[in-house]
Amino acid sequence: MAGLILQQLVIDVPGRASGTPLDIHVQPGQVWGVLGPNGAGKTTLLHTMAGLRPARSGQVVLADQPLAGWRRKALAKQLGLVFQERQDGFPATVLETVLIGRHPYLSPWQMETAQDLTVAREALQALDVAHLEERLVSTLSGGERQRVAIATLLTQAPAIWLADEPTNHLDLHHQVAVMQLLTQQAAAGRAIFMCLHDLNLAARWCDHILLLYPNGDACWGPAARMLVPAALERLYDQPLVTVEVEGAPFFVPRK
Repeated sequence: MAGLILQQLVIDVPGRASGTPLDIHVQPGQVWGVLGPNGAGKTTLLHTMAGLRPARSGQVVLADQPLAGWRRKALAKQLGLVFQERQDGFPATVLETVLIGRHPYLSPWQMETAQDLTVAREALQALDVAHLEERLVSTLSGGERQRVAIATLLTQAPAIWLADEPTNHLDLHHQVAVMQLLTQQAAAGRAIFMCLHDLNLAARWCDHILLLYPNGDACWGPAARMLVPAALERLYDQPLVTVEVEGAPFFVPRK
């Protein structure tokens, strides 16, 4: 499976003069967590990596080819994105929504096959929403909608997963289940790159970390090197207490 390379990438954040050029290789099997306060550019970065927003400078390269050179259908087989917020464009059931993930594999006007339905239903089962397949998405809770969105990406089965706050709206049990699913996908050879607000989820599940500061500064590397109090306290402008839980650091805000 292909990795994704950011080459001297500077994202275009309105009102910010510049930023640290990102030279990052997101490789198969890795789980990246992007941390930073509101307004640091986390969502803008994901949208730029997905080809939905232009970069200020630099480029994103997939399989030795700049992202701009990819056809969208071919790109969708390699790269998928879970948005932080989503709008219902038209009434659709949960199953119909998740089947959108199979569209890159269908020719124009081709109907989904029995195999496509099997893939979609297995994804619904994996995200604990199989019992909702006939429900309209618009009637779901925020957490249910989030799990449907992740099930859609699982149905799409891209080599690289970009996820903007994948645990947003989820209760504790489903947060853990989703993070386990993402790490299982990485173990199967996919690359995971996600923005997180929960510092402790990143510490528990991510092996690489990118820190985005509000002024455009950035640093990145293995999680053990990035998740240190000096860097994190500057990132969030918040003193922290660090404890160890089952061999992993756990960060608590200090008054």
